[in-house]
This record gives sequence, C-alpha cells and structure tokens, in this order.
Amino acid sequence: MSLYLTLKWLHIISSVLLVGTGLGSAFYMFFTNRSGNVQAQAVVTRLVVRADWWFTTPTVFIQPATGLAMAAMAGLPWSTPWLAVSMALYLVAGACWLPVVWLQLRMRDMATEAAQTAQGDGVLPPLYWRYARWWEALGYPAFVAMAVVFYLMVNKPALNF
Repeated sequence: MSLYLTLKWLHIISSVLLVGTGLGSAFYMFFTNRSGNVQAQAVVTRLVVRADWWFTTPTVFIQPATGLAMAAMAGLPWSTPWLAVSMALYLVAGACWLPVVWLQLRMRDMATEAAQTAQGDGVLPPLYWRYARWWEALGYPAFVAMAVVFYLMVNKPALNF
C-alpha cells in the first residue's frame, strides 16, 4: 500500500470517528438531557467527555495532518477552492467544538454533583440548562460544517469565486 493510500485510509477512518463520535455523543446527551433523570445525565455527560478525549481529540489533529499531506502529494495548492472552503469550514467546526468541550466539562461536574445529592434526586442548577442550550446551539453549525466538508472532500467540485 502506498503512503498516499495509507494517509487516505487514516483520513477516512478519522473523519468517521470525528463526525460519528460527535453525532453519537450529541444524540445521547440531547435525549438524556430531556429525560429528567439526573443519574443518567451524570453518566452520559461523563461518557461524552471521555469520548471526546479518546476519539474526537486525536482525530482533530489527524484530519488536517493527513488531508494536507495528501493535498501536497497530489500537488494541490491550499488555495484550491474546494480545499480552501473545506479548511475554513473545518476551522468553523473547531471554533464551535472548543467551547463545547468546556461546556461539557462543566455540565459533567454539575450533573455529577446533582446526582450525588439527596440520594441522586438532586436538581440541576439553571446554569446547567443555560450551558446545555449553548452546547446544542454550537453543535448545529459544527455538524453542518462537517457535512459540507464531507461533500467537498468526496466531490471536489470546481467552485468559482
């Protein structure tokens, strides 16, 4: 297998882990937050934070490293329109993800504390719900940005600016 194909395989696998982990985490946290079950929220927020550290964080670095290496090997300048738009959208997704990580850490801590009080019948503070709204609001543009990046990556359309 050539170096290019190895990089392509790593790029595809890491993109699946990146978007798949994000979508799966969002699904579980979104619905668990609506369950009203503080114990479940404590468990899910803890696992979402863990998934981000184990899967999302490494892929955040693997994606640009492999993508830019393949572009260089293919002789594509970074100014190639589909590539430039992909990189810009990746940065948009990253700009959404960084505060989401911070929010998830705080939400995890609040949910854990609420689950440990009053035999697990604790109440989440209003700040948790404010953070949950921000967490959700930041997730939508990040997901759309990554979906468009997938489209650009696969189709490599000739964009005219």
